[in-house]
Amino acid sequence: MTQTIAQPISFDEFVAWYPENATCKYELHNGNIVEMPLGTGAHSNITGLINLKLAVQIDRYELPYSIPGDCLLKPLDDESGYQPDVIVLDQEKLNQEPRWQRESVITLGNSVRLVVEVVSQNWQNDYLRKVGDYELMGIPEYWIVDYLGLGGRRFIGNPKSPTISVYKRVNGEYEVTQFRDNERIESWAFPDLALTAQQIFQAG
Repeated sequence: MTQTIAQPISFDEFVAWYPENATCKYELHNGNIVEMPLGTGAHSNITGLINLKLAVQIDRYELPYSIPGDCLLKPLDDESGYQPDVIVLDQEKLNQEPRWQRESVITLGNSVRLVVEVVSQNWQNDYLRKVGDYELMGIPEYWIVDYLGLGGRRFIGNPKSPTISVYKRVNGEYEVTQFRDNERIESWAFPDLALTAQQIFQAG
């Protein structure tokens, strides 16, 4: 049974609270624990395909990257903590992470090569909250996979359509490029990745 705790709480309190063998995922947003809804089959299929395609690249090119099963990202503030749908870590940088070995917590943006969020109904978190936090952390590349075209029109245009937004950090700020239909996704972390937006959408 999950223990109750008065909120708001700090990130450290959240980590201590997080139940072992949890059957769902939790994030911390502005000091409040948020239970993440169980993903749909389409959401899971897309996450699985992206994991597979990136893992093949890591193996084929013997890249010093890893894709952990579970991982908490701690932004610069002390009131948030996220569990990305997909995260690619730089194995050569993990020895600088003070909490990785004992808690699977990432605190340094340069330990991360890529974060992917697959959009659900709470799309505002991906387009507003996490973009800002990941940018401030220094995470170099962030994908938002909006396979249902749920995001606001100012993010994906009008009329809305399925869109993959790839944010790359240039001179401390994110620049975004969007991919639709049969456009090949351009990635810094995986420059040889042969994967189109439509292939990802079809997985859903």
